[in-house]
Amino acid sequence: MTSPANSTESTVTRAEICVIACAEIFSGAGETMASPMATTPLIGARLARLTSEPDLLITDGEALIFADTPAVGASGPIEGWMPFRKVFDVVASGRRHVVMGANQIDRYGNQNLSAFGPLQQPTRQMFGVRGAPGNTINHPTSYWVAKHSARVFGGVVDVVSGVGYDKVDPANPAYRFLDIHRVVTNLGVFDFNGPGHTMRALSLHPGVSADEVAENTGFEVAGLAEAGVTRTPSDEELRLIREVLDPKGLREKEVKPVEAGDAAKRSSTESAAK
Repeated sequence: MTSPANSTESTVTRAEICVIACAEIFSGAGETMASPMATTPLIGARLARLTSEPDLLITDGEALIFADTPAVGASGPIEGWMPFRKVFDVVASGRRHVVMGANQIDRYGNQNLSAFGPLQQPTRQMFGVRGAPGNTINHPTSYWVAKHSARVFGGVVDVVSGVGYDKVDPANPAYRFLDIHRVVTNLGVFDFNGPGHTMRALSLHPGVSADEVAENTGFEVAGLAEAGVTRTPSDEELRLIREVLDPKGLREKEVKPVEAGDAAKRSSTESAAK
């Protein structure tokens, strides 16, 4: 993944790199309902709609379909109604791409957002499984993790909320639409096309090393040595992110500010010193 020639890499923050990575989740989606569940993927989905994917359907997160692409937290002209019962119809049709969060993800893409600890006596209750089972078996599902750590990416999830590839029964047609498309974190972009449908690194963000990812993951990640570098935004994409979609800078509250250009320079210096 190479950066556009007109990007201003030295001023790009890690949060803005993550927005670009989230926007590219929707590459080629066409007329699909985008359902991002956090600030960074929300900005990413709206950036995709303003650039490469104008047919994306976006909502206010409740029951209204936007005609335009407003800033995060702002309203705008409404072109349709999307009550909960219609969402279920869209889910079943497969024409939706959700970007969920995760408290735990294992090497096969099983996701937990329900509880920590033994199923019969959990030590901490969270959201519950919510729509994760239905999402994962009906349409493309991606995950956004703002802080990549071995606590999130561990060996085994305590509760399976979103279905992973090792749970697939080839004889059961219910699993035929399983598509864990991407995982985007503050360190890189991943999929599950590693050996045996395990997690694989596609790109690492500027300034992030393979060692850093390995140290913050509780299992082996395929493709770390071959992973490219996540591209930086173009000047026009930066303008859209900063002036149109997120003028309040909410993205920087979700991802710790790290200037991508400076981080890349530090990484190069460290590599040269070894």
